[in-house]
Amino acid sequence: QLRLLESGGGSVQAGGSLRLSCTASGLVFSDYRFGWYRQVPGKEREGIICISSDGEDTYASDSVKGRFTVSRNNAENTLYLQMDNLKPEDTAMYFCAVLAFCGVFSDGNFGLVPKFDYWGQGTQVIVSS
Repeated sequence: QLRLLESGGGSVQAGGSLRLSCTASGLVFSDYRFGWYRQVPGKEREGIICISSDGEDTYASDSVKGRFTVSRNNAENTLYLQMDNLKPEDTAMYFCAVLAFCGVFSDGNFGLVPKFDYWGQGTQVIVSS
């Protein structure tokens, strides 16, 4: 069955960088779009960035555009999130997800739609000012 294992979180000061990884098993990794979500306690999970199955196309929310980069290695079933110029408001639990859709909806809003009702344990990112 599907398993997603996120890693690479930690504590950094504002302006610093982190690289998150997500290793997937139980599916043909290269067949699927993937993305990253984040969540803070008391708030809904927010989709922030995504990548097409072949890695050619990426989309990002305005909150992370220009600072976060998503990539993937289909040979190693691994998704990455490079986070640069981190801000205290980036503090959250970060999750990867298999996606049914990623990009801009017909109403012009950016969004991600998960394909499966499954979430890994996530990895915590803390950014101090």
